[in-house]
Amino acid sequence: MGTTTGPRSRHARRNASAMRMVGALLAVFRTAAGYTQRSLGDEFVIGEETIASIEQGRRRLKPDLAEQLDDFLDTKGALSAALRHLPEVDLVPQWAEEYLDREQEAVAISWYESLVVPGLLQTEGYARAVFRNRVPLYDEEEIEQLVAKRIERRDILHRKAPPMASFVIWEAVLRDRLGGEDVYADQVRHLREYSELPGITVQILPLGRTSHAGLEGPLVLLETPEHQRLAYSETQRGSTLIADPDEVGIVAQKYAMLRTQALNEEDTRALLDRLLGER
Repeated sequence: MGTTTGPRSRHARRNASAMRMVGALLAVFRTAAGYTQRSLGDEFVIGEETIASIEQGRRRLKPDLAEQLDDFLDTKGALSAALRHLPEVDLVPQWAEEYLDREQEAVAISWYESLVVPGLLQTEGYARAVFRNRVPLYDEEEIEQLVAKRIERRDILHRKAPPMASFVIWEAVLRDRLGGEDVYADQVRHLREYSELPGITVQILPLGRTSHAGLEGPLVLLETPEHQRLAYSETQRGSTLIADPDEVGIVAQKYAMLRTQALNEEDTRALLDRLLGER
C-alpha cells in the first residue's frame, strides 16, 4: 500500500515464473524427441535430477547448455532465445500487481493507514524517504524508479472522472519526521491541499483515543467499475486481495468505524494547520 515495493538484487535476478516456462519448453522438446529425463541427462552427462530441476524451474538453464540442447534436439535456437529474453524480477512484486491494476480502474477507494502516508497521497520527497528506509537497502537507481512509479499512481486522483477517495490516517504517521523536517513539512502541506480537492476526503485518527478499530493494521477497500467490492491488506512479505463478500463486509465495517472515530474533515484540516505551525 503506502510501502508497496518489490525485492530486487543489485545483480539482475530472473523471474521464477519465466524460468518455469523455459523448463516446460524443454520438457515439450525432450518428449517430442523421444527422450526421458534420464536418457537426455545421460547424453550430456549431467544426470536425470538436473534435467528434472530445470524443467520444474528450480534450476536455471545455463546459456551454454541451452545452445547444446537446441543443437541436440533440433529446436532452431528456441531455448537459447527464450533464455536471452527471460524477464528480470519486477520492481513491483507479483503479489502487488493485481492490486495496482485494480487501483487504477477503481471508481471508489477507501484507505486506512497506520504506518506511512497512503501511497496515493505521498510527495516525491516522502516517497523517496520511504524507499530509502527499506531493509535491505535499495540502490539509488532502484529508488528513483520506485519513486517515479509511486508518483505516477497519483494520476488517478486527477483524471477527468477520478474515483471517490476516502483516507483515514493515524496521527502517529504525522508525528514522525520521515526524511527530515523539510520533507515532513512538504508532506503535511500536500495533505492539506489534497484535503480540499473535490471527491477526496482526508481524516486523521487522533492519538489518545480509548477505542481503535484499526488495530489489525492498514487496509484498503476498492470498488470496481462493475461495482464489485474488494479488500486489500499487506504483510511484510506478501498481501491479500479479498473478493469474498462476507470477508469484504467485515473490512468495510472496520473502515466505517474508523471514520466515526477519526476527526471530521474540518477538524482534520485544523490539525494539519497546527502541525505546520509547530515547526
